[in-house]
This record gives sequence, C-alpha cells and structure tokens, in this order.
Amino acid sequence: MKHDVRLAARGGRVIGAVVLAALTASAIAQSAPPPQNPAPQGGQAGSGQTVQDQSLPDNTGLDIPTNLQIFGKLDPNVRKPTAIVNDTVITGTDVDQRVALVAMANEAKLSAEDRERLKLQVLRQLIDETLQIQEAKTADITITPAELTQSYDAVSKRFNRTPVAMRTYLRESGSSERSLKRQIEGELAWQRYLRRRVEPFVNVGDEEVKSIIDRLQAAKGTDEFNLKEIYLAATPANSQQVYTNAKQILQEIQKGAQPFEYYARQFSEASTRAVGGDLGWIRAATLPGPLSEAATTMQVGQVAGPIEVAGGYSILYLTDKRQVLTADPRDAKLSLKQLTLRFPPNTNQAQASARAQAFAKATQELRGCGTVEKVAAGIGADVVDNDTVRIRDLPPQLQEVMLKLQVGESSPPFGSAEQGVRALVLCGRDEAAGGSLPNSEQIQGQLEQQRVNLRAQQKLRDLRRDAVVEYR
Repeated sequence: MKHDVRLAARGGRVIGAVVLAALTASAIAQSAPPPQNPAPQGGQAGSGQTVQDQSLPDNTGLDIPTNLQIFGKLDPNVRKPTAIVNDTVITGTDVDQRVALVAMANEAKLSAEDRERLKLQVLRQLIDETLQIQEAKTADITITPAELTQSYDAVSKRFNRTPVAMRTYLRESGSSERSLKRQIEGELAWQRYLRRRVEPFVNVGDEEVKSIIDRLQAAKGTDEFNLKEIYLAATPANSQQVYTNAKQILQEIQKGAQPFEYYARQFSEASTRAVGGDLGWIRAATLPGPLSEAATTMQVGQVAGPIEVAGGYSILYLTDKRQVLTADPRDAKLSLKQLTLRFPPNTNQAQASARAQAFAKATQELRGCGTVEKVAAGIGADVVDNDTVRIRDLPPQLQEVMLKLQVGESSPPFGSAEQGVRALVLCGRDEAAGGSLPNSEQIQGQLEQQRVNLRAQQKLRDLRRDAVVEYR
C-alpha cells in the first residue's frame, strides 16, 4: 500500500493528545524560576494602537535623568560586520558565509535590506558562539576534527547529499564547509559544557513533581494554545517606528512567501528566536494580558498583531489548540484514499472549473472506498492511500471537513488550476484515546532540562558582560 498522500500540512508541529512537553509546560512554568519573558505583562492589545504613556517607567534600576539629552549622533546605517571577541577574530567572510548558510537552510531569497539586517543578527550569534566555545575550553572541552566530520556527514545526509556534494552545495550557496563546522562545534561544545558544569548541580525534589501533577489534574479540560511569537522591543522614543516595522513584517508573513519561523529567526528579539519563535503549548492564564486575550480569540492558523505589550510589540501565530488531558477529535487517525485529477498545461480558470465540476460529480457517485479505483479509472484520476493521517495534520479548512465525514464519504474537491483537483475519501477512523498524566520521571526530566536551560542563559549573559569585544 502506498503512503504518499500529498497533503498541504499546516506550519505547526504535529503533536498528539498526550505529549509530555505540551501537557506539563504551563504547570512547570509555575513552579520553576520564570524565564526571560519576551513580552512583559502590561500594555493593551490592539491592531492600531501606539504607546500612550511617554514617561520612563522606574523599573530599570538605572540612574537615568528625566530630561535627558543625547550628546553626539548614532548613525544606524553604519554597519559593523566584524569583531574581535577576547582575541578571537570574526571576519566579514565569517558573517557573510553564515548569512548564506541561514538563507540556504530556510530556502530564503533575501533582499539587500533583509541581508544587511540579518548580518547584524548573525554577528551577535557568532559572538555568542565564540564565547561558548571559549568557555568550554576553560573546562577542557574540545571538539575533535573526527567528531566534527561525523556531525558534518550527518547534516549532509539530512540534506540528501554526500559530504562532497554538500561541500559543493555550500560553496554554490555562498557559504562553506568551515562555516557549517564552526556552528556544529559551537553547539557540541556548549552542550558538553552544560552536561559537565551545570547538569550535575540541578536537582528536582519529589514535592515539586507532586505539585506539578496536582496542577495538571486541576487543569484538566482547560484550553492550551500552541503559539509562535515575534517580539520587537520598543521604547517611548521609537514606539511608532517599531510598530510600523511590525506591521510590515505582518504583511510579509501574510503573503506566505516564507514560513512564520523564518521571520521569527530573522527579526524577533526574544530568546525564542533560535527556535523560530516557538512558545510551545501554553495556557492563556500564564500569558501576559494582551497576549492571553489575543490567543483566546484566534483561530488555528491565524496570525495576529501587532499586539502592544509592555516593552514592545508582539506578533502571534496560533498553530494549534487543545484541552489539557482531554481526548481531541482532531487526534483521530484516518485511513484515506486520495483522488487526484491533474490538468493539462496552460489550463485556464474556466476550463479548470469545468473539469472540477465533472470531478465533483464523479466523487459524489462513490459507494464507499471499494469503488474508488473504478471511478478514478473512468475519469483519468490517480489514487494514493494513507492509513496514518491525523486530522490535526491537515490544513485547517480540511480539518473541519474531515471531522464531519462518515466512512465511505468523499470530501468536496479542492485544488488549483496549476496543480489539479483532489478529493479525500474516508475509509476508516481510529478515534483518539483519552489523555493521561505523564509519570513522575518524565516530569522530573523536563523540569531538570528547563532549569539547565535557564542557567545556560544566565551563564551566557555573564560571558557577554565580561567579554572584551572590539568592533571593526
């Protein structure tokens, strides 16, 4: 049986009803030290509001005059693409090749303006990477050439290329094998440093685990949201400009040329930038007020913003929604047959509509899955099977359709003049099982990992504070 039903899946992660990280994230967040929140609580949500209070909040801990004056001039157009970090040189070539690597990995075509903006972000990332490698060496941690080669070969395989072909591909993209290996070295060195210097000192007590289990049980049935965020920091002085920038980013996202994650990695100023802005599964009660209000009114697949929060603006993307520890009908596993009728080249819209109507009539005459092949042969359609599709893996429009279908029925036709028309026939449905609590070991493991990540962020902040960085 074939397993290549070509369905346009949503941009969100495919997650079942019982996944530890999703179930415990909000409960753990209440018992652990709070992470760096990219959008502090406060402000008002809105699609066209600007910051009203132009006074400086007295929460910085800095001695800033009320009536301050800027002496000198900062030219934002001056680019500093190179730096020396504690005697380690980051060259312009290093920055350019890493930018090319980011663009290649995201299959992105960058405008000149986007490339310049990305250069500054990449430079900051290279500085952090250099500090991490340097700190790892103080703990006698080095990554050997053999280990780098092994990891490089594994990355090449994920790109469906041999190491030699990958080297050529990188060069053609404007990057290099050296740039990729440097990134691998930074990741491996930092992971080993954390295992040696941080993880042994992280402990989670039985009472903490029990408290989380109690909270999960109390939260059963409440809504959880799988969110991604782009956060842009703003001050009273530049609030209007930041708002305008956020609107422009939102417009680009809505065009659909690049996924939300691409814009999050490129523009977000939150710590979640490295993971495409992913906030994971989270309950509305744990979000700042404006974000909570937006999340509860959004539909799956919707992007909202700019949302004004204390400290800046956020753009939210709701990738999924569910209820804690409750079986979700969208987790049902479907057995499907897909019919595909492809159109000849240069088919215009009128011709496509006529063929789609004939296709729709044929699918309405289906008498269960046993007649699919016969009907398909009569109209020249292709048939593929898949027995492992979850409803939540489908685009939002199709999710609603499939939830209402009975076994043996066909969905309405869908497609385009360029790619032809398709229909899904439901052959069977395995309903989702009820939610269950994760066990104590799973909760303990996630709590420990969260605390390791928090201490890693604190350590990196310390390294930045103590670093000697000279820009060229």
